Amino acid sequence: MIIDINELDRELVVRSIATLERELFGKGAWSESAVRQELDAPARFYFADVAEADGGAEGRPVIRGYAGFWYDGDDAEIMTIGVGRDYQRHGIAAALLQRLIDEARTQGAARMLLEVRVDNDPALALYERFGFQRLGLRKRYYQPEGIDAYTMSLDVAGPRIVGFQSGHTAA
Repeated sequence: MIIDINELDRELVVRSIATLERELFGKGAWSESAVRQELDAPARFYFADVAEADGGAEGRPVIRGYAGFWYDGDDAEIMTIGVGRDYQRHGIAAALLQRLIDEARTQGAARMLLEVRVDNDPALALYERFGFQRLGLRKRYYQPEGIDAYTMSLDVAGPRIVGFQSGHTAA
């Protein structure tokens, strides 16, 4: 189930995201402090995929994935999408991405932007399936490994009317 992270205990969210970051991104992972700063920054929208806890988790929800974007009043910049390895290939990343796109539209964004590692084939396939198009390349963007990133864009604004449109229909 995809929910706004503000509906969850903040410390559980911070710990869970930092744990998933370490699992997924190794040396480039956000620390708990970095996660907290990102979540507390202005104009951020974050969502989590949450499952009911099994008996071993003391009744706390389990965050299987997370995603968020920053909205500057025109563009929505995807900051991150991560899904725990045990939960990948179950449609969670697609559901999170769809929620980000829907929320960006609700906020009035014209387009979504993102950076993705050039060697992240599953993420590239996901973004392309949703209609994102490559804009350019950022050399050595991902540190400390120095991996290049593609920049990608998706128009999310509804159809734009150019000129005047009559309120009357022809009979």
